[in-house]
Amino acid sequence: MTDWTPFTARARDWFESLRDRICAEFEAIEREAGSEASFEYTPWQRAAVEGGEDGETGGGTRGVMKGKVFEKVGVNVSTVAGGLAKDFAGTIHGASSEQNAFSATGISLVAHMANPHVPAVHMNTRFLTTTRAWFGGGADLNPPLPYEDDTREFHGELKGACDRHGPDYYERYKAWADEYFYIPHRKVHRGVGGIFYDHLECTDEAEWEANFAFTKAVGEAFLAVFPRLVRRRMGMAFTPEDKARQLEWRGRYAEFNLVYDRGTLFGLRTGGNIDAILMSLPPEATWS
Repeated sequence: MTDWTPFTARARDWFESLRDRICAEFEAIEREAGSEASFEYTPWQRAAVEGGEDGETGGGTRGVMKGKVFEKVGVNVSTVAGGLAKDFAGTIHGASSEQNAFSATGISLVAHMANPHVPAVHMNTRFLTTTRAWFGGGADLNPPLPYEDDTREFHGELKGACDRHGPDYYERYKAWADEYFYIPHRKVHRGVGGIFYDHLECTDEAEWEANFAFTKAVGEAFLAVFPRLVRRRMGMAFTPEDKARQLEWRGRYAEFNLVYDRGTLFGLRTGGNIDAILMSLPPEATWS
């Protein structure tokens, strides 16, 4: 069996470097808008989970900025290991109540914007091991006031990343995002989609390198496209009706993350930091 420990360390280093570049770019946008807002970073250590095993290790860093352009943006990186709660282990790929050891490292980002013309966004990539090892992640755009050119540009950047690594990746992972980011009780999609992939398995070092290269390409595509969309829209005038639409949409976003999102449940059930897990929730929302 492959010892995935050094591979987890390499993935962690990449996720941390991606975080640093994203946060620097977002802070640069705040400076362009005349704001001195910066990220505040809070380290945390993983707590033991009820029903898990001894040896829980790791933690992460929660980064949050509240500014003039980014009303609230969180960029988290975590690396944890230990035992999954036995009643939860069976829901995780490659784990069971008898074989519940796991490790996970990843980056998670959610940005809620001050101007309703600027789309909110989510991006997450991760590497997990149980009795199997795999990558997962993706990115999706969530505009309260959609623009076709923004949607087309966002998808185009992700398609380019996909096409360089698998001829069918974009169509498969776009369809998966459309299926996953859907709110059944509302019968609406959460946004205008993107890509979502999971269980991209690594059975040997060569597969790991290929899947890691794709995961890095997804991160680079996000960093290339989203700041362009922010700069395009952040100076637009908006009406009270536009703001009301944004706040209503944020309520839908909160519903999805609290009711359906697998990452939220995974974090809560594996001893993650609650504030880091729930950083995805908007600073303000309404329900009619």
